Amino acid sequence: MTIREVAQAAGVHVSTVSRTFSAPNLVNAETRERVIAAAAELGYRPNLAARALTTGRTNNLGLIVADIANPFFPPLIKAAQSYARVRGYQVFVADTDEDPRVEEELIGTLARQVDGVLLVSPRLSNAAIVRLGADLPFAVVNRRVKGMPAVLMDVGTGAGAAVDHLAGLGHRHLVVLGGPRNSWTSGQIRRAAGAAAERHGVELSYHGPNAPTEQGGYRAAAAVLAAGATGVIAYNDLVAIGAIEGLATAGAEVPRDVSVVGVDDTVAGRLNRPKLTTIAMPTQTAGRAAVDLLLQAIDEAASGAVQMILETDLVVRDSTGPRVTVERRV
Repeated sequence: MTIREVAQAAGVHVSTVSRTFSAPNLVNAETRERVIAAAAELGYRPNLAARALTTGRTNNLGLIVADIANPFFPPLIKAAQSYARVRGYQVFVADTDEDPRVEEELIGTLARQVDGVLLVSPRLSNAAIVRLGADLPFAVVNRRVKGMPAVLMDVGTGAGAAVDHLAGLGHRHLVVLGGPRNSWTSGQIRRAAGAAAERHGVELSYHGPNAPTEQGGYRAAAAVLAAGATGVIAYNDLVAIGAIEGLATAGAEVPRDVSVVGVDDTVAGRLNRPKLTTIAMPTQTAGRAAVDLLLQAIDEAASGAVQMILETDLVVRDSTGPRVTVERRV
């Protein structure tokens, strides 16, 4: 498959196809997407070796996630890899195991092998990210970092919708089960849920930090019961599922005694029993958008810190229900 055939399929000049893959900032977005779609359909791949000789680039990107075992990350990774491949780049994926020290080590290792790095839900401080980003283009997912391109999933709006939902079901005392200490997502959930609870006159407690795993949620179940809460908003689906298990072990039934809301809308939440009410995060869209922002940063096309905010949705399933009084249960 040649560049001429891609140009013919996309209805553009050969030079436009060349610029799309070598200097995408010089091609308007609509034309660029049309060329990329035509290339993907025809199976065209740019000659990376030839481009590397003229640009001095590796045509590799790094993608660092907090925990590849968390079902939130694989759809984002696959979307980013697929989109990067069409743009003529390969992606090296690395897992920090929720450890900021490992995250910094991986950035240092990848810096010699890639043209830029995607940091997805990083655990490093903003100051550390800015320091490390001085020598290598970064794009960040789910973290606001001054002067750095970012894709943000609007979990705050979702958390507010979750409080609206629980308050509408009659719940008057809620608990937010937070995530890791340096998590941007956890902070957004806490602030937005607090504001929504205040609007409804609902009591809201916070318990955290917690490990962003089933075990973290299981251990946090005791705090939910101790607080006397009847509604829970968990940091992610894994924490929510763990909390449901912990509540069941203590003799509390979901949603009869406690309603539980997760975040992410992962396969695990959909397969859980009861099926999990959750805030759906647009992970695949975020993966593609983050690659786009990173390539713009690499090409020095972005003016300032471009931040893209993606909408989230509350998906209501079986883990939430009306508040039941003690008298009605007896």
